[in-house]
Amino acid sequence: MTFTQFTNLNFEDIKASIKDYLRSNSNFTDFDFEGSNLSVIINTLAYNTYLTAFNTNMAVNESFIDTATLRENIVSLARNIGYVPRSKRAAIANINLSIAGISSNTSLVAIQPGIVALGNASDANYVFSVPEEITISASNGTALGSLNIYQGNFITQNFVVDTSQPNQRFVLPNANIDTSTIRVKVKDTQASTTSTSFRLVDNIIGINSTSNTYLIQETTDEKYELLFGDGVFGKKLQNNNYVTVSYIVTNGKESNGVSNFTFSGIINDQDGAAITSFVATPTAVTPASNGDDIESVSSIKTYAPRLYSSQYRAVTASDYEAILPTLYPNIDSVTAYGGEELDPPQYGRVFLAVKPRNGTFLSKSTKDSIVQSLKSYSVAGIVPQLIDIKYLYVELDSYVYYDPNYTGDVDTLKSNINYSLSQYASSNEVNRFGGRFRYSKTIGLIDDVSTSITSNITHVKIRRNMVAAIAQNAAYELCFDNEFYRQKPRHNIKSSGFTIAEFPNDTVYISDSIVPNNISATLTTQGALAASAPVQQGVKTGALFLFKILNGEMVIMINNIGSVNYEKGEILLNTLNIISTAKPNNVIEVEAVPLSNDVVARKELYLQLDIANSNIYMRKDLIASGANVSGTTFESQSSYSNGTIVR
Repeated sequence: MTFTQFTNLNFEDIKASIKDYLRSNSNFTDFDFEGSNLSVIINTLAYNTYLTAFNTNMAVNESFIDTATLRENIVSLARNIGYVPRSKRAAIANINLSIAGISSNTSLVAIQPGIVALGNASDANYVFSVPEEITISASNGTALGSLNIYQGNFITQNFVVDTSQPNQRFVLPNANIDTSTIRVKVKDTQASTTSTSFRLVDNIIGINSTSNTYLIQETTDEKYELLFGDGVFGKKLQNNNYVTVSYIVTNGKESNGVSNFTFSGIINDQDGAAITSFVATPTAVTPASNGDDIESVSSIKTYAPRLYSSQYRAVTASDYEAILPTLYPNIDSVTAYGGEELDPPQYGRVFLAVKPRNGTFLSKSTKDSIVQSLKSYSVAGIVPQLIDIKYLYVELDSYVYYDPNYTGDVDTLKSNINYSLSQYASSNEVNRFGGRFRYSKTIGLIDDVSTSITSNITHVKIRRNMVAAIAQNAAYELCFDNEFYRQKPRHNIKSSGFTIAEFPNDTVYISDSIVPNNISATLTTQGALAASAPVQQGVKTGALFLFKILNGEMVIMINNIGSVNYEKGEILLNTLNIISTAKPNNVIEVEAVPLSNDVVARKELYLQLDIANSNIYMRKDLIASGANVSGTTFESQSSYSNGTIVR
């Protein structure tokens, strides 16, 4: 009998298979496999087979980037398709450096590579360095300049090229290196007085036999190896060449936010002589930011195949999404879409939005730098345009019914519900471009917190924060890109309070009034429609008005200050001169109820589930507890959101 082939890893199944094989052999027909010593041998064979099968399965898994779990294997597989994982990134601070007390004959101050400042934050001290020499002009015994400083220790490593070793490797011995700070200089010999700088490249396009370039790759233990040319692609190193590599070893994101610095660097004058007597005062222009950890294995699995498919050229939207993280590593999420998707379409353009890892928005200089770098990847006729990220917030009002017979402290139960929702809010399913808030999953999460919860009625709201241009005439546009619920004649749109130049002593609010189909959008002084008509199915537009609350009643202040397209989820405000807002940071919160409880973030919208502005209301289920089986005192909750007319 042929030995049975099996593909499972169940120990008992393996043992049964061995027994069946032995029973088919006439020499073992009458053996008692359960009671004899042969059972020990069978167990040993089964155990050995089990371990072999398990190891084989794990080894095969490590051969594919999707199933590999060890970082070294994932990095190796990514290397085969030309992908270099992002290294740890040093936090960078921009400072103004004032130097006084130097000689009046000094016309130039050269800050030497290495440690330049010590910073502290949250009772922790950090070292900041510069990777190369920085010069600032001086006159009358003082010097003033601006420079970027990198958190971390400055390290120098030297190699002597030995062509007698055909497999000589140039491995940097330190972990936690920021590869963007690597500087490579090569001298003919160690005694040579001149050196040649080599530059880092990420591919061999445009590289010839005389190009002073090098590549890097991650090796074991998150260290890096330098790869020099072979005389065909890149200049080949010669015997006894002396290679000096400098770099910064960093703490990554730990030092983000540091803004207090003391100078501790070395400076020389224009003749190279050390300046020993001086007073240096560094002042932070921007605190340390953009520090980050080494790229995670999940990120490598995501971006390595996509970058390979793009082949270092940006043609499709997914190409841009793959290339952007290599140009600007401090990316948490990115989206790209063609101008043909807009209404009206803008052909020949691709729009991109980026959510930075540390921060909310990209600075203008960073956006300009990214767009400039993208031009070398874009095909002719396609113009990349980086736009600001727009946050779409989801808020919940959840009425949770619980059986008081099966729960202890109701506040603890409420805290557990908040914790469960917070975990969901921080997941990649929600917190990203193209994120989707799933209503059925959310109410399921609430019900699953405790067996004492019998049901929940959860209302969903969506919000955009409109930043007002204070004391300026400005028009505003808010795109939610989710269709609005509009079954009420008015107040489908709500806002927080603000004041305008026309009524500086009144807090006003934005609201809407539905415009029935084929009816003009003109409002009466009472805020009702000029033509009285019930709310129609399929109504698409509404008119906006400003009102205030006086003695608990709504008073219309200005009619027709804009429009709302319920179908597109778009709000347009005419020119207003806003002079203050009730919310801090000049923010006006604008709220609507989505037609669908599943909310999707489209285009440049970045979805966030706002737990801080959500509400959990705990209610006793008197029917489930047996206190009121007839249900006569049961407190029902409407499944439709209503509430106040303002935020």
